[in-house]
Parts: sequence; C-alpha cells; structure tokens
Amino acid sequence: MKNVFSTYHPIINFCFFGSVIGISIFLKHPIFVLITVTAAFVYAMILDKKATIRFSFSILLMILLFTVINPLVNARGKTILFYTAYSKVTLEAAIYGCISGFVMAAVLLWFYCYNKVITSDKFLFLFCKIIPSTSMVFSIVMRFIPHFHRQIQKISYAQKCIGQEVSNGKKIEKINHGMKILSIMLTWALENAIDCADSMRARGYGSKNRSTFSIYRFDTRDIFAAVFLVGLTIVVLSKILMGKCSIAFYPTIVMHELDIVLCIAYMGLCYFPVILELRELIVWKFLQSKI
Repeated sequence: MKNVFSTYHPIINFCFFGSVIGISIFLKHPIFVLITVTAAFVYAMILDKKATIRFSFSILLMILLFTVINPLVNARGKTILFYTAYSKVTLEAAIYGCISGFVMAAVLLWFYCYNKVITSDKFLFLFCKIIPSTSMVFSIVMRFIPHFHRQIQKISYAQKCIGQEVSNGKKIEKINHGMKILSIMLTWALENAIDCADSMRARGYGSKNRSTFSIYRFDTRDIFAAVFLVGLTIVVLSKILMGKCSIAFYPTIVMHELDIVLCIAYMGLCYFPVILELRELIVWKFLQSKI
C-alpha cells in the first residue's frame, strides 16, 4: 500500500507542500533542517525508491559544493581553519554552507515529492476557477514535457534501426541524423498541438456556461487532515515568530535552546505523509493476519 497521501483532496496535498517548503526555506537550525531533510527523503523513497537513490547522488554533490564554496567566498567568522592565498577559511562559514546545502536539498526533495503527488489534473482542479487560462497552459506544458521525451525516444529507436541515429556515421552524418530527428519532432509537435486544439474545441472549451466534472470530494478524512495540518502549522509558525529556533552563525555560532514542543510539532508536520503510509501498512498487515 503506497502513496496514501496522494489519495487525499488536492487542497490538502497542496497546502501540506506549501507549508513544509515555505518553512524549510527559512529554518536554518540544524535540528529542524535534519528533520525536514530526513522526512523528505523517506517520503521520496516511499514514492519512488530507485529514482530517489539516483537523485540523492546529485543532492550529496550539491551539499558538498555548498560546504566547500561558501567558506572560500565568505571570510566571516572567528574560528579560522586555515588561510588561502586570497582570504581566510572559517569554521562558521563552512558550517553555514553545509546547512544551506541541506536546506536546498530538503527543498528539492519536497519539490520532487510534490511532482509525484500533485499531478496536472490536480493542479488544474485547484486553479482552473482562479486562473483558468494559466492553469490550462501549465497543465498542457507539464504533460507535454514527458510526452515529448517519450516521443523522441521512439523516433531515436526507429532511426537507429535504419542506421540513422546520432551515434552512427561521421561528424557530418551525425549532424544530419540529428537534424532529421529534430525535424521529425517539430513536425510531430505541431501536429500534436493542432490535434489538441481540435479536441478542446470539440469538447466546448472556451464556451460560456460550460459545466465541469471533478472526482475530488472533501470528505471527513480530509477535514481531520486539514485540522491536524493547520494546527501544527500554527504552532510551528508561532514558535518561529517567538524566536524559539533562532540561530546566528557569525561571528560565532549561537543557537536558541531547543524547544521540545516546536520539535514535536515540526516532526508531525513533516512526517505527516510518512505517518499515513505507516498507518496504512499496519492496518493492511492486521487485516491480512485476520484472513
């Protein structure tokens, strides 16, 4: 039983990701950065294990670059590690770079989960009445990108069968093969756009008083989830505004004493989808044991 959170109402999905991403951007306290990174990574693993592992290598490289580059360009801090030909390298700058890398990693992982949960039809459902034209264009573009990728793979495989793939022949021949594939793709894209426009016109898009259909219903389960998420978000934001998770990196690292209530509330907020997955797994195992 996987991806239980995606079965909730799109408003719940969107508000959750908006909350965790928005809060993760501004929190620099190591404990809370660790919470959001681990929560995002665990949920990404639940959604797609293999893709998350491949994505993690890029994230680790990014964190390493942040950790190395920041102290080289930022000489602030009192604890000097060593000197270079141009400036000094401080411990505070290295730690700040590392924390910034983890913050960026958390945001990227949450956006990865967002793309898995918030599909184009959910996005269209959320914003079709507010910004109908923009949401329709965004939905079409988001669908077109993977569709374009699959189509260019098909054409490349077909061209490879007749010996006209970009890896075959000399440099001039490779360029000609690549231009032929590009020409085929452009022709297909134009034809696909015309078919899409004709299909939308046939379905009455743009006409007045056009009815809409939705499979999403806000039920009791969504109400409980909304109350839970809103409550935790209010607790976390109120504690942040009170300065309960403040931290200063320069000239020396000074952290506010860890607030247990804030820590528990933030863990509950970030791990909410994972909790749902674990709950569903426990229920499933229990029902299987009764058979």
